Amino acid sequence: MVQFLEKSPEEISVRIEREMQAAASAEEYEKAAKLRDQLEAINKAFESTDRFLNENVDADVLSIHEEITHAALSQFIVAGGRITGSRSWVIDRANLLEDQSIITALVAKIYEETPPPSEILVDKLPNDVSVLEQWLSEKRGKSVSVIQPARGEKLELVQMVKRNANQALIQYLSKRANDAAVSGGALADIAEQLELLELPLRIECFDISNIQGTSMVASMVVFEDGQPKKSDYRRFSIADESEFDDTRAMHHVITRRFKRYLDERNIDLAETNAQGGSRPKFAYPPQLVVVDGGKGQVNAAANALRELGINDVALCGLSKRLEEVWLPNNSEPIIFPRHSEALYLLQKIRDEAHRFAINFHRSKRSKVMLESLLDEINGLGEVRRKALLSHFGSVSALRAATTEEISVVPGIGEKMAKSIADQIRLGSTSVNVDMQTGEILDA
Repeated sequence: MVQFLEKSPEEISVRIEREMQAAASAEEYEKAAKLRDQLEAINKAFESTDRFLNENVDADVLSIHEEITHAALSQFIVAGGRITGSRSWVIDRANLLEDQSIITALVAKIYEETPPPSEILVDKLPNDVSVLEQWLSEKRGKSVSVIQPARGEKLELVQMVKRNANQALIQYLSKRANDAAVSGGALADIAEQLELLELPLRIECFDISNIQGTSMVASMVVFEDGQPKKSDYRRFSIADESEFDDTRAMHHVITRRFKRYLDERNIDLAETNAQGGSRPKFAYPPQLVVVDGGKGQVNAAANALRELGINDVALCGLSKRLEEVWLPNNSEPIIFPRHSEALYLLQKIRDEAHRFAINFHRSKRSKVMLESLLDEINGLGEVRRKALLSHFGSVSALRAATTEEISVVPGIGEKMAKSIADQIRLGSTSVNVDMQTGEILDA
């Protein structure tokens, strides 16, 4: 069990803002947007608790956020209608007794040195709530009520504390992910469950993104020693005219990646370096390939490897619906222990591949929409369209540009720039653009 102590409510806002900026810098826009919304909600609550909480409210607020391997419980202390402090705990779910609730497991730790208040607000009542109330009442020397609010100011407070528990768990798991011992144990568990001949020190994961049937793309992310190796991430465009479904697309991408491996594996790296050449991108095989999907995607990937004559690379798939692990040509999936580090690592790798593919899909779709927009502007030839596309890259960037900024693009000039700006603004009301990603939202 790990305890986090946050000295004041303001520390929570500072931490979330720092994580939001880091997410934005890493182009993890969905995560940054969620953190922004949480920051706004928490700041609003901290600034106005005297308005939305009755000054007679004296209670502890306990909320829980759960993941596969761990859970976090956050406690906000409310006195006189004001939030006066907060603490968070993280517990390894493998240490819980069967059917034991998280709040029951942690309550003794929470009130080890301080007596409980007369009222404790929770996001969910445990099954043994009467036993819990009795223990708390004995600890306090007076009656203690454990309540799950259904509406109003107290429900808002419980929801805010739950968001804080979520962030506490993310912070803890992020630090834990960098622990070599934890990663090593997870890799050993994966090797045991999949009956691998060696530890999967290099894992490559593939995901297909095909939103609304347009601009199909794929991603490959790489984890070495349980950690992401972003320099080896790769993106694959798939021609729309191919009309692939997800399984055919997976076969196509695995074929492309491992054809490159066969082409590059015998390259003399020392000679390449001596001649000032760049390191081959696909010269190293992974010990394990993970595909995002179930039986169909796994068998498609297995067929691609077999057709290339590659039989020494292990393969599995992780399906989202039930988090089942599939092996090629197996009729039944492998079920990893629900709270295992091995399953958590596989999920983390799969989710990273999905994030990387989605971001690529958005940028590609935005580029397609910019091409379409430029086609509708009078007076633009092929050369000028390519120059604008290369310079701005997305509809949002072009719409936000001033006439002067457009005019500096080679071949445009001031007169054409004014014409472009006027035509874009005339048609701007019909298009809804995500200003963070440049994605056309209503395309």
